Amino acid sequence: MALLSGKFSTLVELLRWRSLQQPEENVYTFLNNREVGESNLTYGQLDYQARSIAALLQSCVTTQEPVLLLFQPGLDFIAAFLGCLYAGVIAVPAYPPKPNRSTHRLQTTVSDTQLKVVLTTRSLLSNVERWVNQCSEMKTLRWLAVDDIPDNLAEKWQEPTISKNTLTFLQYTSGSTGTPKGVMVSHNNLLHNSECIKQFFELSSSSVSVCWLPNFHDMGLIDGIIQPLYTGFLGVLMSPMFFLERPIRWLQAISDYRATHSGGPNFAYDLCVRKVTPEYMKFLDLSSWCTAYTGSEPVRRETLEQFTQIFKPCGFHSRFLYPCYGLAEATLMVSGGLVKDEPIFCTVDADKLEQNQIVEVSVDKQRVVKLVGCGRSVLDTSIVIVHPESLTPCLPNEIGEIWVSSQSVAQGYWNKPEYSQRIFEAYLTDTDIGPFLRTGDLGFLKDGELFITGRLKDLIIIWGRNYYPQDIELTVEQSHPALRPSCSAAFSVEVKGEERLVVAQEIERNYLRNLDFNQVIANMRQAVIEQYDLQIYAVALLKTGSIPKTSSGKIQRQACRTSYLGGTLNLWNAKEV
Repeated sequence: MALLSGKFSTLVELLRWRSLQQPEENVYTFLNNREVGESNLTYGQLDYQARSIAALLQSCVTTQEPVLLLFQPGLDFIAAFLGCLYAGVIAVPAYPPKPNRSTHRLQTTVSDTQLKVVLTTRSLLSNVERWVNQCSEMKTLRWLAVDDIPDNLAEKWQEPTISKNTLTFLQYTSGSTGTPKGVMVSHNNLLHNSECIKQFFELSSSSVSVCWLPNFHDMGLIDGIIQPLYTGFLGVLMSPMFFLERPIRWLQAISDYRATHSGGPNFAYDLCVRKVTPEYMKFLDLSSWCTAYTGSEPVRRETLEQFTQIFKPCGFHSRFLYPCYGLAEATLMVSGGLVKDEPIFCTVDADKLEQNQIVEVSVDKQRVVKLVGCGRSVLDTSIVIVHPESLTPCLPNEIGEIWVSSQSVAQGYWNKPEYSQRIFEAYLTDTDIGPFLRTGDLGFLKDGELFITGRLKDLIIIWGRNYYPQDIELTVEQSHPALRPSCSAAFSVEVKGEERLVVAQEIERNYLRNLDFNQVIANMRQAVIEQYDLQIYAVALLKTGSIPKTSSGKIQRQACRTSYLGGTLNLWNAKEV
């Protein structure tokens, strides 16, 4: 098989080649909201727009300087992203600020990158103008609207001196505590991971994809936008809200465009199970959907089985389901299965699992955990399961941290060399083999199949979005003076098959007797909604000095979660909100 990642050294070379080979062919179709039609973009148009934007950037930005991209979902973002690559600058995708919502994450991203230029659209700029004037970090930036660029500017573009190791964009994975982490992704990372995805999903020029995932998120950007361009097939796009408002729109697009390739987190399939009615199902034909991938959050066997059962009359088969694993630090995809195979399941003893041991059992045992396989590695990717403390390989029946070695592994975190070295340049202590990426995820390999069991880090994943507990804790602690700083724990629990957010929080001693409980809860709830668009399921208000901590003063989130589930927390009060 010819590897495009070996034929081209940059994504710019690839798009330039496609614009000459197939200039009139559509590469993207964007489904406009409220079912009012679609917009299309050809390879030739994309190349021309990218050159125009690049020429503008070259007049005011130096090579490898970060540029913020603030766009609503749509084709303008794609042209702006490629325009950054054409100019040799580093794209920093971010979601536009919402009215009356916190902009702390965006402000810390700007502060971390020290960027000076923002690309956006005329309409969006007018909507955020008031916010910009009130934010000192954003007020000094130069704002450029891509729809104000003169038509003839493309002719002034000068091809930059870039290579496979040149950075393309920063994928920010956190930021609410003032310490955002921007994953540095190079051209080689993008091309290599795109080739991995192409081979994993057996994609070709006759494939068709449908994607509603956010374009500022690694899965939406790499698989939804870069992959159609890389392999040369039509990518059908829609906004996340377009899907969330009516999940049937996702399935209807797959049916209408005869999509072969589409997916999302576990919650997306669950949402379709709960929201799509038989009335609409009779118009769906899902028989073309070869790879219904699912990742980004724990993949649940029950969800896969329910989705298959409900949509089987629409032509959907269980073999279409494609559990996989990846993370931004590895550009995107790390492991996947064979397209024609059924999903692989493993039922293990729940008690042994809590002890980091894998013991397979029959499904009729009282306490079991049903795990879903997330595939194998491909190309040069290597996966090793490692004891996170001794940094030595685990035995086959042990759970450990997942380490990854691959050309897809990114270059580190922007402006964080020491932390990058610790995460991206890990070596096995017994053999000195490396470097590996420490993923922070826990799992095991069984006959080469990767199973994910949890997270070494306390990452919270709800509805396909990643939340860092320290961010939520800081937001909560600042919501009311009665809440003790650095004395809270945020974690998720499973409620009726869904992950829900729980916050345990200590009360300041002088507030214990005369606390307005309802006001505290309302403040906490409102702060988390505003900051994260996330509902708190339950709050456990604790007596002063009672939250589980290590001897060095670090919060023990998993111990707190265990105590919450066991009903042993030292409560002042608790309430489901």
